[in-house]
Amino acid sequence: MKYPAVLTIADVLAQLGQYDAIIDARSEAEFALDHIPGAINCPVLDDAERIIVGTMYKQVSAFEARKVGAALVSRNIARHIETRFADQPREWKPLVYCWRGGNRSGSLALVLAKIGWPVIQLDGGYKAYRAAVSAELAAPPALDWRVICGTTGSGKSRLLEVLDSLGAQVLDLEQLAAHRGSVLGHLPSQPQPAQKMFETRVWDKLRHFDPARPVFVESESKKVGDLRVPDALMTAMRASPCISLNLARPGRVRLLMEDYRHFTAEPALLNTQLDCLVQLHGRARIDGWHALANAGDMPQLVDELLVDHYDPAYLRSIDRNFAQFKQAAQLDLADIGTADFLAAAHALIAAHDTPAPLPADSVPAP
Repeated sequence: MKYPAVLTIADVLAQLGQYDAIIDARSEAEFALDHIPGAINCPVLDDAERIIVGTMYKQVSAFEARKVGAALVSRNIARHIETRFADQPREWKPLVYCWRGGNRSGSLALVLAKIGWPVIQLDGGYKAYRAAVSAELAAPPALDWRVICGTTGSGKSRLLEVLDSLGAQVLDLEQLAAHRGSVLGHLPSQPQPAQKMFETRVWDKLRHFDPARPVFVESESKKVGDLRVPDALMTAMRASPCISLNLARPGRVRLLMEDYRHFTAEPALLNTQLDCLVQLHGRARIDGWHALANAGDMPQLVDELLVDHYDPAYLRSIDRNFAQFKQAAQLDLADIGTADFLAAAHALIAAHDTPAPLPADSVPAP
């Protein structure tokens, strides 16, 4: 095969795990919005340089812009080779892409191929990749979903985390979206990804699932924070069998106090979020909750939020949106300790999943 070889997105996705490196030649800002899973960013034009070349292209001429761009691209490629690729062996096989599979990835792929590496360039670039992801999310694989339902604070996310640690197949949309899924769900230390990045994360999880085994997922709304769950995925989830996770309200209060420590430490931050509920509950009720937060009476505040806001909202929506909830299998949590969630996870795996294979290093020697 002559290198650089230009392959279609279908060919590339069929062997995505076989490349030694996936190199995104776009700028830092483009890469931050979304990229192929596992890619590293090696811009041939960085954000500032793209502006310089683009402005010259529009205001001077394409020819002058290409001269300036070529010099910048050459210097950047040289730096990447010296700092990131110089130690790679001859058989190192990278995939290179840019926005449309044109000049930026073409320049980098050509130089790497001239050195002697078997370089693959993605035809159509990120644009082709994004189209493929959108198409696959519009018609996702048929999977055996098990939807974990439960009122706020019942431990659904913790249960998913434990299931994942035990080898079960889990789609944790809140983890992928960096949000806990409610008006108070923003994680202050972790901004949400862009919508395209969220969809890439979901697509990447879906393509690795074994359709012969169930996939556990939480009963999410159509949006997780500011991000939209793909419509076809939501439709499949809402038509699937449900598991109702039950935990007494005192335990739910304690669990929420643990998960939302940042609000306990910063009542002003909590009060700002509570203001989003004024239209639902009125100014007087919100001012009362502000007073509880300012006084440090968080258990009372959390209990009132559950009784007056979260539980009624859950009961209004769950029957309407999840067709099989009335036939849900019941799963009771005695408490919120590690042993409680381990027991619940093992019960679910025993009832719904085939035993997960043990890691090779955990199997006793004969």
